[in-house]
Amino acid sequence: MGVQGLTGFVEERGVFFTELRVRDTKLVIDGSSLYHRLCFAPDADFRRGGDYGAFAAAVRDFFGVLRACGVAPFVVLDGGRGAEDRKLPTLRGRAAEQLRAAHGLSRGAGGCLVPLLTREAFVQALGRLGVPFVQCFAEADREIAGLANRWGCPVLSLDSDFFVFDLAGGYCPLSHFQWQSVRAAAEPQGCYVPARCFSADKFCRHFGPLSKALLPLFAVMNGNDFVGLEALEAFFSKVRLPRGCAAGRGGKHLRLQGLLHWLAQFAEPAEAVDNVLKYLKKHQREEIRELLCTSMEDYAPSDVNLEDFFQKGCYECEAARKADVPQWVLDALAKGKLAPFVINALILRSTFLRVQVENMQRPSAHSTALPIRQVIYGLLLRVSHGAEDASPSKQTNELPIVCEFDRCQKTLKKTFVQAASLPSDFCDDRFPLDKLMEVPMSCRQMLLLETLGVKMSFLEPIPSHLQLAVAVTCYWIRCSEPKVKLNQLKALLLVIVSGELQRIIDDPDPTVLPAEDDSVAYNEFLKWKEKKLQNNDFDLDASHSFCQWQCCLQMGFYLNQLLGTPVSEPDLSSRLYTGTLVHRLYQELKSAPSVENLFVFSPKMAQLYLVLLNTVES
Repeated sequence: MGVQGLTGFVEERGVFFTELRVRDTKLVIDGSSLYHRLCFAPDADFRRGGDYGAFAAAVRDFFGVLRACGVAPFVVLDGGRGAEDRKLPTLRGRAAEQLRAAHGLSRGAGGCLVPLLTREAFVQALGRLGVPFVQCFAEADREIAGLANRWGCPVLSLDSDFFVFDLAGGYCPLSHFQWQSVRAAAEPQGCYVPARCFSADKFCRHFGPLSKALLPLFAVMNGNDFVGLEALEAFFSKVRLPRGCAAGRGGKHLRLQGLLHWLAQFAEPAEAVDNVLKYLKKHQREEIRELLCTSMEDYAPSDVNLEDFFQKGCYECEAARKADVPQWVLDALAKGKLAPFVINALILRSTFLRVQVENMQRPSAHSTALPIRQVIYGLLLRVSHGAEDASPSKQTNELPIVCEFDRCQKTLKKTFVQAASLPSDFCDDRFPLDKLMEVPMSCRQMLLLETLGVKMSFLEPIPSHLQLAVAVTCYWIRCSEPKVKLNQLKALLLVIVSGELQRIIDDPDPTVLPAEDDSVAYNEFLKWKEKKLQNNDFDLDASHSFCQWQCCLQMGFYLNQLLGTPVSEPDLSSRLYTGTLVHRLYQELKSAPSVENLFVFSPKMAQLYLVLLNTVES
């Protein structure tokens, strides 16, 4: 969510904040805001598809600082779009913006674009660090506000909606949370994070005084992710806002200021709504009243008690129950073991496929992974025919359809995709979606591997935590158009090996004696990385191919999760994929094939590379 123009309006004045020393407290963190903030580091490379290891290191550093200051973090992530899908127009607008950013980056312009697997890397990093987190059924704002008020602690976010919620512990914008400038205090309490906390009381006193109960109406009338301003243009064109604050010259902030002063004359929202409606045509009034009242509920406390989840692991949600979401799906979603993509496909039969920096003249990189998505849709949407569907007129062999939003060249388009027909084990009426985990694990593993076109016997020489990534790589080689070049494959496998080497050095297995040759190989690798690049050109076709691999890995992740992880999940946070490195290796392999022997000083790593290459090529 977000209120249009409100962050700039509040920041411009600055008087609504108090200085805060954050230490020895619980802190409720908006996970989506945090991973975006950490992802957009000043030195991040957004063209080459994401450096997930560096991102995971930033996540680790952030939570390390909180721990040092005695702060107990609780991360709350957005889930799906919600059964009513009220944000669809906003999401389509954002997807179009991301498409423009990706196109600009592909042509060498600046800009920011969240790499495709950032959310997955963030959730894995939280799990590795033992940070408590929950993924909500839908938009998380109300649940974040409810939990923070239950505990009387601050909210950390970058979402302007938190200027509107009545928060007992206040709202700390991430832009004022100086976690990289931790201060050590002279007093016994120890170190703290310098921050600034928004005070709704100061804000309301400044305009009127304005009743805090009117802030949700102010947000809705100004326009947020659920309500566009068009519905209220008649009001703004006729009303005389105080202090010459009409729309037009002077910009949006004048309108915001005028609306706040105008609302201050009313004691409560119902009275203000009645006065807004007087400026509208009679036939519009009831529809607009309903729109305003429904939208104000987005700032009311949530019925979901996240304290129960963090204490007992129990996530109860009325909206999910009404949408007939199986309990195991809701539990897995809450624990981050299923992605919002899955819940959107199940509830809405509609998904967004996020754009990357790819060749816009070619079909979307996501088209390579379409057969994997069709199997996911088949698992989620297969129908068990009950008694009322038994009549011949109601029986149909048609497979369910899902609407996908994806790019077609430089435009966002929607495509209707048919779910896959599943093997007989999964069509059995004994195993509808709510009983999917009762299908034998061997059958679930077989469906995953058959979808990716590999046999388990091929994967047996591969370490278990790399088997899914290798299976996906086999699929990518087989299904990509244009075909993957050998040097692209070698570059990708060398990156996977470099991630393994770094994992062994950073996080050694205490039961295994450290091998000196691994350290030698790692130091040689670091020396190679520090060498000045002979050629740092950006190859758009290679980028497109690596984007296809990430799309396949993402959907391989999601299918594996939906099937209850019959194959171990690869760890993105341990540098499984590093975009800048894979592009550099690809460029160097073209001019200096000897770079293929980068890990020759470690027989174990050299052997791993050969095993990976032979498995994929076979």
